[in-house]
Amino acid sequence: MKILKWGFIGCGEVTEKKSGPAFGAVEGSMVEAVMSRSEEKARRYAENHHVPKWYTDPLELIDDPDINAIYIATPPSSHATFAIMAMNAGKPVYVEKPLAANYEDCARVNRVSVATGVPCFVAYYRRYLPYFKKVKDIVDQGGIGKLLNVQVRLSVPAPELDYHSANLPWRLQPDIAGGGFFYDLAPHQLDLLQYIFGIIIEANGICANRGGLYKAEDSVSACFRFESGLPGSGSWCFVAHDSAREDRIEVIGDRGELSFSVFTYEPIVLQTSAGQQRITVPNPPYVQYPLIKSVIEHLQGHGVCTCTSVSATPVNWVMDRILGKI
Repeated sequence: MKILKWGFIGCGEVTEKKSGPAFGAVEGSMVEAVMSRSEEKARRYAENHHVPKWYTDPLELIDDPDINAIYIATPPSSHATFAIMAMNAGKPVYVEKPLAANYEDCARVNRVSVATGVPCFVAYYRRYLPYFKKVKDIVDQGGIGKLLNVQVRLSVPAPELDYHSANLPWRLQPDIAGGGFFYDLAPHQLDLLQYIFGIIIEANGICANRGGLYKAEDSVSACFRFESGLPGSGSWCFVAHDSAREDRIEVIGDRGELSFSVFTYEPIVLQTSAGQQRITVPNPPYVQYPLIKSVIEHLQGHGVCTCTSVSATPVNWVMDRILGKI
């Protein structure tokens, strides 16, 4: 069995809570080194998680001969650069979502992956969670009959950090994140929709800044069409009143309706002529574990992970269409 020794480029919150521990929990996998521009942060992370090495230069980490796989957990604007550097060095990559800050950079990553023969995977881990697999099973088995319409709604209040205009989080800086919170949160929803219903081939949107807290869009409305002809729509508001909180996807069929959440994991609700059924499906403690396990098994040669950069790219195409970037 091939031993995978991972190097982390970036060691922020997502590596602490969602992904980092999973790399050491899969047989034949370990974390060899971490990198942060902050020497203190890199050293502290390595010490706290018993990681042998730490770096402040991403190129030094990629060139480390003891490292044979790279995890990129930086803001989206640097994803493509680091992924291409790693693949050119012959090292497979696992990249946080979205794959890049725009569709064009996603295409660049895919071209390099094909040219080098080095795989690139993307952290759309919800595809692999039991909760969403259950949703897909209900749809695939005809639980609500012929699909007629899909609706996505996400409304949340602005967090306290959004009011600090002189020191906004990177997620609200389009040159770093690709857009505002839409580019950070909608990828999970749009990837799930395409995982369940197929590729979106048409998308348009209207964007606005209604709260005036920052320059990026804070309210988005969109309509889209899947390759099957199924129509869908979405609304996102990131400056809503607390009473308007909503995290919901509704799927309407000719024999029922299915609704579920993406971020809060509320019980799945199946409504048919037989009545209402509420389905609770627990997820693992480290939500990226099932996907990371699949990536590792793929690289070890005894599995196939389909969450590749090619499969992730349509998400950026849809978002860029909605935001009017392409």
